[in-house]
Amino acid sequence: MGKAERTRQFIIETAAPIFNEKGIAGTTIDDILAATKMAKGGLYGHFESKDEIAKVMVNYLLDKLNDKVIAVVSKEKTAIKKVFAFIDLYKDPINSYIDGGCPILNFGVEADDNNPMLKQRLKIQIEEGQKIFTEIINKGIADGEISSEIDAADYALKMFASLEGGMLVSRVTGSSKYMNSLVRMLKNELRQYELK
Repeated sequence: MGKAERTRQFIIETAAPIFNEKGIAGTTIDDILAATKMAKGGLYGHFESKDEIAKVMVNYLLDKLNDKVIAVVSKEKTAIKKVFAFIDLYKDPINSYIDGGCPILNFGVEADDNNPMLKQRLKIQIEEGQKIFTEIINKGIADGEISSEIDAADYALKMFASLEGGMLVSRVTGSSKYMNSLVRMLKNELRQYELK
């Protein structure tokens, strides 16, 4: 990696948490300059505009989320353990492994009405996640680990929506107790379909 690429990566890694915490509209070029200690000309030597910076930040944060999910899920051997590993990623929303919390939640609200590019990127992220966990649960059914009475797609949707909602409630209230309840409920529901 050359000097220019290292500098660009430094800007991304330094500015991404700011975008995740403040949002695209709330993050200013001055915020980025203050965090990176760069001059405006230096910043624009690596990015054409704030829109380009925002796009790169969103992709960086979502890729970071994907990498973490893949890492924790791939360590597990059974479908139920894979799903539980994913659920456990969300159990401490106050001290998230990504500064500022879940980028899907953070950018999702902002993208809803005023940023079609971001909305499309998040749509793909959500749909791919649903597909992956539906496939994991269906493999658990095929392997005789999980009862065929579960609707894999419905559970995957409920799990995702519950965790994102739990993240919102926990971060707004400053308490993980709500997420802890959701984690327990989601695990208990899946355990009801476990074949022993």
